[in-house]
Amino acid sequence: MARPSTRSSPPPQESSEPATVAEELSFRESQTALELCLAQLQDEELDVESMADLYRRALAYAERCESVLQQVEQQVMQWDATQPERAPTPYTP
Repeated sequence: MARPSTRSSPPPQESSEPATVAEELSFRESQTALELCLAQLQDEELDVESMADLYRRALAYAERCESVLQQVEQQVMQWDATQPERAPTPYTP
């Protein structure tokens, strides 16, 4: 009789590159995931390997948030209420 494997396969998120996983998330999902990673990084009993993985994931989530914000910034139109006859113009910082 074959013995069952004692190794469990990692969840899909763990096996994928953090940046690839983050690209599929919305801003809110990325922000929540980032907050969870940061909370886990505060665990004093965290081993170095897990800390490094959490750091990479947190960085990917933070970069995703920044990317979404930049995309939205490019889509925002400015409208001057003092000149309603003028068409809205793209936002430029």
